[in-house]
Amino acid sequence: MSEPGTVYLVGAGPGDPGLITVTGRQRLKEADVIVYDRLVSDALLKEARPDAELLFVGKVAGESHDQEAINRLLVEKAGSGKRVVRLKGGDPFVFGRGGEEAEALREAGISFEIVPGVTSAVAVPAYAGIPVTHRGLASTFAVITGHENPEKPESSIDWGKLAT
Repeated sequence: MSEPGTVYLVGAGPGDPGLITVTGRQRLKEADVIVYDRLVSDALLKEARPDAELLFVGKVAGESHDQEAINRLLVEKAGSGKRVVRLKGGDPFVFGRGGEEAEALREAGISFEIVPGVTSAVAVPAYAGIPVTHRGLASTFAVITGHENPEKPESSIDWGKLAT
């Protein structure tokens, strides 16, 4: 049996292929397997090695890849000795479920590395010329999930405090 590989949870940025980090691009070029989302630019996938295995696991309306199945896929591919890039739109830990993937990898004893990406929560306002913090205009900035844990009956977001 081969030595386990490594999974790189890489943020691809908010769509512009120029916004992936240098480290993210390097991991992409070295990968044996690239497991990618719907929001990843096709231009980034063209940077993969010609022999890299490309696996689409994006979520689209009416069709969704189960998160548990994605976790198992990452463990399986890395468990067979592959260098796996989990390429996610934006940042893996901002709405990307990268935390859940990291937990699954840790539980399986698979080594992993987080390669942060530019999140759309900052990039979109910046492209529009809107600073998310500005001493004279906006002193706070919040990012809130649109999908909380469906098993919890009540929201954990304190909307009253957030409104202040």
